[in-house]
Amino acid sequence: MKHTLKLSFALLLALVVALPVCAQDFNFGDTMTKFVNDMGFVKMFAEQGGWKQLVMICVSCFLLYLAIKKQYEPLLLLPIAFGMLLTNFPGAEMFHTSLWNDEFLNANSPFFHSYKHILADGGLLDILYIGVKLGIYPCLIFIGVGAMTDFGPLIANPKSLLLGAAAQLGIFATFIVAHAMGFTSAEAASIGIIGGADGPTAIFLTSKLAPQLLGPIAVAAYSYMALVPVIQPPIMRALTTEKERKIEMKQLRTVSKKEKILFPVTVAIIISLLLPTAAPLIGCLMLGNLMKESGVVERLSKCVQNELNNIVVIFLGTTVGATATAETFLNWRTLGILAVGIVAFSIGTAGGVLLAKLMNVFSKEKVNPLIGSAGVSAVPMAARVSQTEGQKANPKNFLLMHAMGPNVAGVIGSAVAAGILLSMLG
Repeated sequence: MKHTLKLSFALLLALVVALPVCAQDFNFGDTMTKFVNDMGFVKMFAEQGGWKQLVMICVSCFLLYLAIKKQYEPLLLLPIAFGMLLTNFPGAEMFHTSLWNDEFLNANSPFFHSYKHILADGGLLDILYIGVKLGIYPCLIFIGVGAMTDFGPLIANPKSLLLGAAAQLGIFATFIVAHAMGFTSAEAASIGIIGGADGPTAIFLTSKLAPQLLGPIAVAAYSYMALVPVIQPPIMRALTTEKERKIEMKQLRTVSKKEKILFPVTVAIIISLLLPTAAPLIGCLMLGNLMKESGVVERLSKCVQNELNNIVVIFLGTTVGATATAETFLNWRTLGILAVGIVAFSIGTAGGVLLAKLMNVFSKEKVNPLIGSAGVSAVPMAARVSQTEGQKANPKNFLLMHAMGPNVAGVIGSAVAAGILLSMLG
């Protein structure tokens, strides 16, 4: 106790001696004024338009509520929402839209395609955003997705590839609608890709074609993916009869290991040679799947499914959320994106169901049209919705594995659609 008192007294004495020395260069009034003026609370209400940042903070808190309480795609919606929160703190300077939308994209700027100014002048999220801009994060996530995907149902029933392709109708139909609304071709393509219900693909294409819309498009894409069980069933029931929903399908054949190994290699070769712009996404997807199916790199397969995927999701979600600044998010264009996005998703769902009905006209073995809705690449949620709706109509229906065929085909289809749009407009 005595030693503690002696130490405290010595520290107090040292402070008393030091204060007069420091006071020569220390103006308490000016320092406190600067401290107060630098507060985010003061900046928010002192600057013009500061109320928008307050609105964005409320929006991000609402998205956090949806991610945590309602569990709407929490793995990505939570970091996206928190990234949105961080970027809208006045004075934090963690993300600078101007560094990306002006200097980086202006071909006449001395900083065009140079990351030196980002490293020198950017904040933490600016630096992490480089991985989005270069298309690194979405491709790394696709490796993990490939390692977690079983293409067996698609191989067993190749016709389901057509259903996955039909569900991409929403992408191209929405491209036309968005362009008619006044968006540029590049912006319309980025909005249309929401219809694929594939978050990483939407981020990959938008970061290349319309990075200024990345925040609203990412939020729309993942929000609608989370709402698959709400959006799809009314469309599925409206486009099918009760008799069609009761159709029972035969059990799929067993797919050999050799087929599962050859599939990713064959798909990577064919699509990459036909459409080189889709090679980054398709190549990474098939690499992950080959790791899983080959059985010789189990450690790598587990790594890309877990550790690598989790780390990349954190970086991707947080930096994508950071692009949702008050200036880019709070405008009529954002509302237009949200409205057109749900149209894209609905048309994609309808496209798969209608093609399944058309296939039944020419096929002896009937297809339950409900599995067509799984052509959007919200894996495996869309397939589960098909299973649920099928069992409501016929308790003997087991459509899950049949629906997984078009579901995984939708992942390939959305990546191919992104490659086509990038090739045409990039």
